[in-house]
Amino acid sequence: MNSSDTGSRHIDVRIRRTADQVYAYAADPLNLPSWAHGLGGTIEEIDGRWIADSSPLGRVEVRFVPRNDLGVLDHDVTLPSGETVHNPVRVIADGDGSEVVFTLRRRPGTSDADFERDADTVAADLDRLRTLVEGT
Repeated sequence: MNSSDTGSRHIDVRIRRTADQVYAYAADPLNLPSWAHGLGGTIEEIDGRWIADSSPLGRVEVRFVPRNDLGVLDHDVTLPSGETVHNPVRVIADGDGSEVVFTLRRRPGTSDADFERDADTVAADLDRLRTLVEGT
């Protein structure tokens, strides 16, 4: 795939905790900085909006879907440029554990190297989520 192509990659991690346990932790915006380092080190609610600061992307707004019983953790990230990136995420029951699937969408103009770097960042974030949730 070259940089002019678009597409998606599904990045997943299996977690030895129930889907409800994983969802409860991951759906709390205040937990985001502990596992989603791609969004930076802090997040706070300002006037009903979740703002991540000190992120590698700069100051961004993160909008989450309402909490639900389906394991949907989708969130939109609005970049400083005003571009909004939609991030589909699912927590799926898997026996007595769960699987978290993040769909990384390739933005137009993204080079192969940048797409791989984004995929590596997402995989590391999901691995941190696994470590944190399994440690509780």
